[in-house]
Amino acid sequence: MSGPLVLLDSASLYFRSFYALPESMTSPDGVPVNAVRGFAGMIAQVVTERRPSRLVACLDADWRPAFRVAAIPSYKAQRVADPAVNAEEVPDTLTPQVPIILDLLDALGIATAGAAGYEADDVIGTLAHAEAEAPVEIITGDRDLFQCVRDTPTPVRVVYVGRGWSKAEVIGPAELAARYGLPAHGPAYADMAVLRGDPSDGLPGITGIGEKTAAKLITRFGSLQALVDAAAAGSKDVPPRVRTAFEHDADYLAKAPVVVAVATDAECAHTGDPVLPHAVADVDRVRALQERWGLGSAVDRLLKAITPQ
Repeated sequence: MSGPLVLLDSASLYFRSFYALPESMTSPDGVPVNAVRGFAGMIAQVVTERRPSRLVACLDADWRPAFRVAAIPSYKAQRVADPAVNAEEVPDTLTPQVPIILDLLDALGIATAGAAGYEADDVIGTLAHAEAEAPVEIITGDRDLFQCVRDTPTPVRVVYVGRGWSKAEVIGPAELAARYGLPAHGPAYADMAVLRGDPSDGLPGITGIGEKTAAKLITRFGSLQALVDAAAAGSKDVPPRVRTAFEHDADYLAKAPVVVAVATDAECAHTGDPVLPHAVADVDRVRALQERWGLGSAVDRLLKAITPQ
């Protein structure tokens, strides 16, 4: 087992494909397939360039888990399209493409994993945490997963594609420390994120504390818990304005860590064989999907990448 275990943050990747490619990419009957083609092309690049021994497409079983909403009701609230069913607001032309992506993964025989009541981030966190044999590479455009990086017992790296595959950055503990001025371990990123907050996820953060101040505080005290304990003890090393902010935002400070931290113990349900290379599960079905949806060379590249020569 020479190559890494590669974990795909599937929704992150197909959302980015949707916005990166024009909707003029359509099926023969005019249905936009830009996200499908971009996602397929991305997997082909991942397999060709990262050379995984195993590959798993991680899925959202619940994009806004109840345990996170119970802790902080504003979590992703601004993205809710239909509160009655907790449905996420997704572009109208992306929604029909998701089943096509899932059909293509199934026909190819690419393994998937999801966990009831959890997000894909939690599936990724669980699989990365449990891996004891191979290096792990997480392919994502979501910086929240920086908290998963580690050096031991097996290295975990994030291949961050927030600016596209051509500008992908490989983030490990050393890169995390250099980029943010944090201690060189993944949980420090989650600690910083609690203090800083994330408006895109409905997390307000601690009043008056931005990213740079958050990073300095986590570095100085080593962890969020150590910082909170020092503030509660009245330590002179904690600036007065920070102690005041902690008192003001005590409820958020107590609940945010469970929202920000990815789970490492989700009960994952798997489909398919993660081992690569392997024979495509159903080549005829893949070709039928390619023709039906006009997926063109993206599927050709993907077939070439994952099929043994």
